[in-house]
Amino acid sequence: MSSHKHQKVRVGISVGDFNGIGPEIIMKALSDKNITDFFTPIIFASGKLFTYQKNIFKLNLNFNYITEVSQAQGGKLNMVNLWKDNVNVDLGKPTEESTKMAIDSLEAATDALMKGEIDVLVTAPINKDEMMKHGFKHAGHTGYLEEKFGKKGLMFLVTDDLKVAVSTHHIPIAEVAQNISKEKIKKQIKLLNQCLIEDFCIEKPKIAVLGLNPHSGDGGVIGNEEIEIIQPAIRELFDNGIMTFGPFPADSFFQPNKYKNYDAVLAMYHDQGLAPFKTLAYEEGVNYTAGLPFIRTSPDHGVAYDIAGQNVADAQSFSEAIFMGIKIFKNRSEYQDLMENRLKPKKVLADNGVDEDLPDEMH
Repeated sequence: MSSHKHQKVRVGISVGDFNGIGPEIIMKALSDKNITDFFTPIIFASGKLFTYQKNIFKLNLNFNYITEVSQAQGGKLNMVNLWKDNVNVDLGKPTEESTKMAIDSLEAATDALMKGEIDVLVTAPINKDEMMKHGFKHAGHTGYLEEKFGKKGLMFLVTDDLKVAVSTHHIPIAEVAQNISKEKIKKQIKLLNQCLIEDFCIEKPKIAVLGLNPHSGDGGVIGNEEIEIIQPAIRELFDNGIMTFGPFPADSFFQPNKYKNYDAVLAMYHDQGLAPFKTLAYEEGVNYTAGLPFIRTSPDHGVAYDIAGQNVADAQSFSEAIFMGIKIFKNRSEYQDLMENRLKPKKVLADNGVDEDLPDEMH
């Protein structure tokens, strides 16, 4: 086998809710005959399901059915066949079957990711409410992966020129203020800074932080969170060499001449960051879970039951999620190589009988 570096990146794909647009966008994203020149796709789903949906969308794809991830072959669209039975497709609404397969697929793909059998996980959209009814314990992929990997992640929506992270994820607006703290914001900005360096090759990232209140609190007239929590966090990090700026009023920040001066933005709550992101970058936006030891991306849209089965779903965001995942994997591998090589010269010098750590006069 060639060394891992020269192998094609193995991209695991979880199917999401198959009564939504999941299988359609997966197949459309993989329909280019040359796609396997770039990576090795491994879908965790059901052959019968994909054959049925392939015919609905009149797509000409052939899958390589496998029972174990290790059987995946380069140059083929690999399908780990998790469900051998027939499945009832009821496009446009969640069913017990589609929800159970969404859970099975995610669990199998995450397991493969943790075992190193795949390099990147790309998740198709799920129905969070239905999954929770069937015993899934998290309000989304991020919480599930955080628990699996034992690490806190950050929801990070990215395109090449706009990157927005959110400090609080899926919680009611009424709980946002008590869910932000100086320590938490500091942790998140550090994580964001590290992610921009390692995963996006930005040497000295500039991070903008949004205020929580209208007009960023207006000097304390409209709330004190900026003065008591957000500003002190920014100041402390800035003094420690992390280029953090703000807090900026969110209402005017997303003008192109403003946001383009920064490499990433930390918004205080979900809609504050995602409403402008999805408006500016809807077609090519990718949701990336930053700060985890493994790479997971997804499109920035939902299950879209309203258009399921109509052959009108746009696969661009899903394609971008695949290629963004591959790019991050390669960036991260290069960064790790760089760090390892940085540590090597000392050993060579030590072998020459010169101990670098001693002051000059002691040599």
